[in-house]
Amino acid sequence: MKSYLETGREVAEALASGRPVVALESTIISHGMPWPKNVETALLVEETVRANGAVPATIAVIEGVLKAGLERSEIERLGKAGLAVIKASRRDLPRLVAFGLDGATTVAATMIIAAKAGIRVFATGGIGGVHRGAETSWDVSADLEELAHTQVAVVCAGAKAILDLEKTLEFLETRGVPVIGYGTDELPAFYSARSGLKLEEREDEPEGIARRMIATWGLGFPSGLVVANPVPASMSMNPDIIEAAIGDALKAAQTARVKGKEVTPFLLAKIKELTSGESLESNIALVLNNAALAARIAVEYARLMRAQPQSAVC
Repeated sequence: MKSYLETGREVAEALASGRPVVALESTIISHGMPWPKNVETALLVEETVRANGAVPATIAVIEGVLKAGLERSEIERLGKAGLAVIKASRRDLPRLVAFGLDGATTVAATMIIAAKAGIRVFATGGIGGVHRGAETSWDVSADLEELAHTQVAVVCAGAKAILDLEKTLEFLETRGVPVIGYGTDELPAFYSARSGLKLEEREDEPEGIARRMIATWGLGFPSGLVVANPVPASMSMNPDIIEAAIGDALKAAQTARVKGKEVTPFLLAKIKELTSGESLESNIALVLNNAALAARIAVEYARLMRAQPQSAVC
């Protein structure tokens, strides 16, 4: 792996000394927002992680090298290239490595690289899931399968609202992936704090999440965890307004014959247009909120791991 994976110096030093580290994805830079808002947001997310006591590790593939901890110049490289950068999931990583290409990592690919680097906590906006109409299209994000067998805790505002949230939650339950509401008893709906879908688990403190991580992996369970953190109330959008925008965006995608991994960025861009930018501001707020919580969880996880007897460490 050493020839394929490069860990940034600050991240490597933090991991070696048992200090908290938070992984961050890079599709939000290339495919989630326009330049220069994408780079500004990525740097602000890193600052938020630092302000809450952890080291940020933005993850991507640069010239065929899996990177855990990007330099500012590399973040700007992805931001300026935008949609020209390959949106990289699990299946894309070998191709990028083989041919020395750049790739912005999805939740699935970020989890893979984070786990290989030894990073256990990851902050993102929302996970992928079961797309609406999947009963005929079979469009299900690779994020869900990755969560089933990669030991990383993913802090998110639920699954992206463009998805079938009920089916996504059912898929995760079937694959044995814990979905833990942070300060909530129901699954957040990305732009909105509530979905009406009840969760089986709730935690109100970062320490509780960290203890759940240690117990899950100490028992040898292979799955990650989803920490569902609602968007701040002040930035939570009216569910009726966002649902109407999603419906119109889905129709536009069907008319334009958008398929596969291009669906999500197309829909998010269309929803931003239909909501006059309100959805983008909500998206930024929830990403920052998730980064802050992920850092606090990473701090507690590092503290508890230091106190663990060596035999209990997975």
